[in-house]
Amino acid sequence: MRCENCGVDMIAGAAFCPSCGRPAGPPVVAQASGDQSSATPASGLQSNIAGGLCYLVGFISGIFFLAAEPYKSNRFVRFHAFQSIFLSVAWIAAYVALGVVLAILPGMFWRLGWMLHSVVSLGFFCLWVFLMYKAYNLEEFKLPVIGDLAAKQA
Repeated sequence: MRCENCGVDMIAGAAFCPSCGRPAGPPVVAQASGDQSSATPASGLQSNIAGGLCYLVGFISGIFFLAAEPYKSNRFVRFHAFQSIFLSVAWIAAYVALGVVLAILPGMFWRLGWMLHSVVSLGFFCLWVFLMYKAYNLEEFKLPVIGDLAAKQA
């Protein structure tokens, strides 16, 4: 069963869409004549896969899904695309800040700086995988500041 408004797959018998919150209408069935506009997007990707792929290449894939025709009107995909873009900007800013800190540290503290760099890198990587997993499961997991900005933009 798919939502008539945003096209997200819904659990059979659900009263409301988990993505847009609108009441569930009658089930939408694909026609055999080749007109699949109401059943699946033109590229064949479902919303959960497109939402997860928004994070794949950071802001590049986020911008792609904001510009791609079947997805730029899907609120779920737009949320994850914007959150991916904002997370990429935060990731780049954190690396620039760490680079400045590593450049300022005296030679005897470089190991500590590189350990901090490794921990931050691992943290961003785990967050990246976690957000892809949540998007694949049709969940809008909001990061503390970035998620609210993405929800406003979506």
